[in-house]
Amino acid sequence: MSDGAEFRVDCHVKVLDDRVVERARRAGLDAIVYAPHFTRLPEVRRKAAEYSSDDLLVVPAREVFTGSWKNRKHVLALGLEEPVPDFISLEAAMDEFERQDATILAPHPDFANVSLTEADVHEYADVIDAVEIFNPKHLPTHNRNARALTETLSLPPFSSSYAHLPSSVGVSYTAFEDTFETETELIDALADGVARRVVYKNGLRRLRTTAGELAHLGYENTWKKADRLFLSGIEPTHPRHIAYDGRFDDVAVY
Repeated sequence: MSDGAEFRVDCHVKVLDDRVVERARRAGLDAIVYAPHFTRLPEVRRKAAEYSSDDLLVVPAREVFTGSWKNRKHVLALGLEEPVPDFISLEAAMDEFERQDATILAPHPDFANVSLTEADVHEYADVIDAVEIFNPKHLPTHNRNARALTETLSLPPFSSSYAHLPSSVGVSYTAFEDTFETETELIDALADGVARRVVYKNGLRRLRTTAGELAHLGYENTWKKADRLFLSGIEPTHPRHIAYDGRFDDVAVY
């Protein structure tokens, strides 16, 4: 936990277990935002509640993969009331987030083939609540470009570890001047532009984290994994899954 003078949040982690919680505590975090890949909202909520405590607030979220596997654009949504599937159009996802009055974050903008482009952020600037300006997967040019984008559009920044590995949790985080007791308070602060600062450390650990996370990204992006996960059409967050009751069939890309 932090010393109480600020509230420290790792705004995007993909993994959650006892090791992650311990790592978060050692990093002095007060909260993490848990948004695993390809996991439906009820399961994300269940697991977040299981690991949330007075010492560490775990906030459930969905990083929705919009577009096709080869050109997917990730959008991070907090405060969703109803599940939203992956692999629907960006326009449809944004419309659904707005309908649910979700808090919308732009993670790792203009990074590889998995992000909102600069043009996308400009197009949706009126509904995006914050833009990520640092995470360990970024190269320096990505961080510079993202920071310039937030300044141009006057959008609040945020940072995260984007941890796919427990050891990455807390390597960077967002520190708020206010403190929060509940998930709703934190989500509202992100949406309302409450004062915050981005915190990260350089050095050997940062380099190890970047190397490890980029190696994991290479594995994650193999076509074999994509085929196994989605083209069968039966995975939990596939838009044609029975759980979505056909609501997204007309905007599904697969």
